[in-house]
Amino acid sequence: MSSNSNYTVNLQTADDADEILRLHEITFGPGRFARTAFRIRENASLADELCFTARDVVTEKLVGSVLLSHIKIGEVASLLLGPLTVTPEYKSKGVGKLLMQRAVEAAQSAGYGSIILVGDEPYYGPFGFKPVGYGQIQMPGPVDPKRLLVCSFSPDRNFDATGIVRGVIN
Repeated sequence: MSSNSNYTVNLQTADDADEILRLHEITFGPGRFARTAFRIRENASLADELCFTARDVVTEKLVGSVLLSHIKIGEVASLLLGPLTVTPEYKSKGVGKLLMQRAVEAAQSAGYGSIILVGDEPYYGPFGFKPVGYGQIQMPGPVDPKRLLVCSFSPDRNFDATGIVRGVIN
């Protein structure tokens, strides 16, 4: 468990599933099912040891969640981050940053080589994410190439994987 003065961050449990689904419905709406990253996650196992929830320390209300799923880029194992979800009334209060720090640190500590995501570089850049080289990897559906980001844990921080991204069932 990690925390700051306002939130606790814990590994997601099976008991959190319904609350997380409601949070996704509120945050992303029905359009989430059409997104390319969502489609990849449908065919991927969660990296259970890297999925976290954030709760308000006073109310114990679920206020955020981050999921990581097993993928391959070509033949290289990696992780897909997302969704990172924060309940609307807790946005811009540090919940997302706390979840991101915990997920990235846990993935690196567990020995994973990289994490990819579809998102905004100004938000995710401070956590080590940078744009993937144009055409280096292909998503199996439409994605703005400027929003395809990677955090590499290699010693030189280079990301050399190439190919099509697909979910992996473990």
